[in-house]
This record gives sequence, structure tokens and C-alpha cells, in this order.
Amino acid sequence: MKFQPKASHFINGEYVEDTSGAPIDVIYPATGEIIARLHSATPEILEQALNSAKAAQVAWAAMSGTERGRVLRRAADIMRDRNHELSIIETHDTGKPLQETLVADATSGADALEYFGGLAASLTGEHIPLGGGDFVYTIREALGVCVGIGAWNYPTQIACWKGAPALACGNSMVFKPSETTPLSALQVAEILIEAGAPKGVYNVVQGYGDVGASLVTDLRVAKVSLTGSVPTGRKVYAAAAGSMKHVTMELGGKSPMIVFDDADIDNAVSGAILGNFYSSGQVCSNGTRVFVQKGIKEAFLARLSERLATAKIGDPMDEEVNFGPMVSENQMNIALGYVEKGKAEGARLVFGGERVKGDGFYMQPTVFADVTDAMTIAREEIFGPVMSVLDFDTEEEVLARANDTEFGLAAGVFTSDLTRAHRIVAGFEAGTCYINTYNLAPVEAPFGGSKLSGVGRENSKLAINHYSEMKTVYVSLNDVEAPY
Repeated sequence: MKFQPKASHFINGEYVEDTSGAPIDVIYPATGEIIARLHSATPEILEQALNSAKAAQVAWAAMSGTERGRVLRRAADIMRDRNHELSIIETHDTGKPLQETLVADATSGADALEYFGGLAASLTGEHIPLGGGDFVYTIREALGVCVGIGAWNYPTQIACWKGAPALACGNSMVFKPSETTPLSALQVAEILIEAGAPKGVYNVVQGYGDVGASLVTDLRVAKVSLTGSVPTGRKVYAAAAGSMKHVTMELGGKSPMIVFDDADIDNAVSGAILGNFYSSGQVCSNGTRVFVQKGIKEAFLARLSERLATAKIGDPMDEEVNFGPMVSENQMNIALGYVEKGKAEGARLVFGGERVKGDGFYMQPTVFADVTDAMTIAREEIFGPVMSVLDFDTEEEVLARANDTEFGLAAGVFTSDLTRAHRIVAGFEAGTCYINTYNLAPVEAPFGGSKLSGVGRENSKLAINHYSEMKTVYVSLNDVEAPY
């Protein structure tokens, strides 16, 4: 099966190719088969993309918010109409089961386009009256050319999470998808043009880290938004700081999930499954440190194992399958390496832990119990289907341990005592918290982390502040006094 796009890049409203760029093979994770070959952007391609974005941005920003919003909302409608087609591409790009991509990927991207399309007309400044008749008014202005750098786990969603608020504010965008999943963003760019976006407003260029580095340091770029790992985030943040660019960093985590002994065990197990095994564990906000109060630990593990035994692993194009392959052989081997570290450091393997025989990059959902805070699997982000279950006795103890990490992306608590639940989330050192659920990310709510997990927020009205800035205008109706 082939998914070869018309060309590698989408610039100024058209597909553009330059085969002198380094080849990028698109590998279907379910089989290991090469389904497309693209090429990394050359310096000439990057010049085209940046010049196109810069030229288009001025006219786009001059349009009314209502006009810009109309384009985004039309794009959302098109995306929903083509959800099945886009989901098939996403499944081949990432390996995620079609059962999942049909409800979580293009639909989420469409939500972002619709939400920010609806906000676009409301992006105004304010009037600030002062004494003596003077006043100040503010003007919300676009930043200019924005660069988006995507991760490989949610390529369609991320292309829209970054593109929708950027375009709503009157910016243009050059988006670089992950080289592992380069197909989906091209579809987003096509749809935006079809919806009426001017040529050059949203461009897609492919490439490895060197392409991202070139974009981040280019003086035509006003803003960089990255979704990726902490090591990559450090490099991008430092590079962007050289020319004082605006930044949003949505990075990794080692998020805690606390299960008290009064929690509904089935709900807590469902939360742990969603927080560890959805997308085969390849979600930045995953709650991979599951702290279970000692009184219910064995009951929790038993129910979890029963539920995991019913997971259907197989062809991700089969809509009955709910657990697919990992995105690449390399990522699978990284996760399997952490399984070996867990065993070596004394954790008890409760479920899974093996590669699934056959084609593709499949490994079993894996659960370790009797994990201690100092173990490698409890400290480092794995980005695979490996859950660590840790024991605890008291609320004070578990909150301190939950916060004992350099990360701060997400955190969750399961309990029937809502007073305690609110007390716990008030104490969490994390940007995105959950009570009696996990890993939901509606576009209406801010999403992002604290500590090393990131800077800024995606989604919600807060994202507007990360893609625009305020100009202050002081108006005097009085004579000007000076000391001499």
C-alpha cells in the first residue's frame, strides 16, 4: 500500500519538490513496509517557504477577524467531512489503530480550527480611561511568521493545535512535521487552501533536526512552537532566545496518577489504561507513575491485568483492534530497553513486557509493581506502554513523592472524597490536572506543563496570548507639560 503525496512540501498553496534533499522514508509501523518516500527541505525550499509566509502574512493580518475565522471554520467542516480518509492516512503514518484515529486525530484538529475560527472575530483590544480626559487604547497585533515543529504521536492534531490559533491572530505559519510522520500535515495545508486561506499563509516543509534548527534561528521568524522531548526543547528554546523570539514549548513528562483506597477501582483502572496504553503509550501527558494506596494495591493490579488481557492487538486497520504498534522500531526498542532496566532494578513484572512476534513494531502493554521512586522506570520518560505501580500509605507522603520529579506536565487523582481531590490537585506541581479521569484535552481548556515540561499553553483563549501581542496607545487631550 502506497501513500506517496504529490510532493514533499506544500509552499505558497502548492506542492513543491526538491529531490536533492535527504530522503525521508515513511514506514508503516504495522508491517515495517516503506509506504512513501519524501525529501528533506533544502536551503532553497526553506527560502521559498519563509518568503512565502512573510509575503502572505501582511494581507492575511489585514483581513478582519471575521473573515479569517470563516476560513478556519470552513477548514474544520472539510476536515470532518474527510475524517475517514484522514484517519486512514494517520493510521499509516503513526500505526495508531483506526478505532482511535477516527475519534481522536482529525476530529481534534477540526475542533481546534472551529474553536479558534470562532474566536477570531473577538480578538480586540480595550479602552482604558484615565484622569483629566486622557485615555489609553490597546491593539492586539499578530506576531508575524510563526514556526511550528511537530511531534510524531499526533501529527494532524498538532498541525492544527499550532496552526489554528496562529492563523486566527493573523500570523502565517511554516510547519515542520516530525520526519517519522510527515504525511498528515500536508493534508491540513491542502484543506486550509481549499477553505479559502490565501496562498502562503500555511506552509509545510519536511526535514530532520537541521531543518528545524534553520527555521528556529531565521530572523524572519517571530514565534516558535514546539511539541517534543525535553532535550529537543532545551535546544530550540536556547536557539530561539538568541533573537528574542516568542516561544511555546509543550514537552515531556513523568506524570503521577494517585489512586486512593476509596476510589472506584474500575474507573481508576480505566484511567490508568488511558494514561498508559492509549496510542501504545506514546502520549506526553501519560500518567506513568501510578501510586496506589496499599490497601487496594493487589485488587487494583488484579483488575488491571484482567482488563489488559482483553486488549485486542493486531492490524490497526481493523476497527476491532484497540492496541497497535509503536511508531518505529527504534521507539519500540527504547521501550523494551526500559523493561529490561525495570527487571534488573528489582521491579515485579505483573503483565506483558515482551515484543509481539510477527511483522511490525508491536510490544505488549506492560505493568511493573513494587516500583520505588529511585528506579529508572519511575524517573525517566519512556514514551511507550510501560506502567509503573508504586505503593503509598498517606496523603502527605504520596503528594511529596508525586512532585519529586523534574517534570510537571500532568497529574491525576482518583478518590470519592472530592474535598481531598481538590486539596491534592492544589498541591500538584503540574500544569494539567485530572480528578477521577485522565488524558482528556478539550480545545476549550488550556494544555501545558510546568517545570521542565514546558513554557506557555496550547488551546483555549490563553493560546491567543502566545500568538499575538498588545500595542499600547496613550492618547492625551491635554497640554503637554515639561520641566523646562
